Amino acid sequence: MKYIVLIFNLLISSIALAQPAPDFKLDNPALAQKLSDLKGKVIYLDFWASWCAPCRKSFPWLNQIQAQYKDKGFTVIAVNVDVEKALATEFLAQIPANFPIVYDPEGNIANAYQLVGMPSSFIINKQGEIAVAHVGFHSKKIQQYQQEIEHLLNQK
Repeated sequence: MKYIVLIFNLLISSIALAQPAPDFKLDNPALAQKLSDLKGKVIYLDFWASWCAPCRKSFPWLNQIQAQYKDKGFTVIAVNVDVEKALATEFLAQIPANFPIVYDPEGNIANAYQLVGMPSSFIINKQGEIAVAHVGFHSKKIQQYQQEIEHLLNQK
């Protein structure tokens, strides 16, 4: 078990924090043209797939934080990595999202963010830099996730 944790920590440390978030086109009419156009906001960038069990648990919380912080310069953007959009549509019919969804069937955005697990999330600060990265979703860490968001929202 120690070795699994060590390997996991090495993988996580390879994600560049405090580096500019890789830019990509936002193919959602509710958003700007590109991620970089959202500088000045705190972004919770969440990568998900229809087959991901923890994603089913994270979406209700993502809906909650979107509602709670949207008027404070915050938004959730969820990037779906399913090859078939119909699978994502079926997931969203069961578990609706009250935040923008971007589709990445070719995996170009996912590759730019060097995903190592699902779901993966990146909290991007107002300067457009990756401030925090998480792999997986853990209900026990919700308070930590929210503290990270609030900390970034309170920074100038």
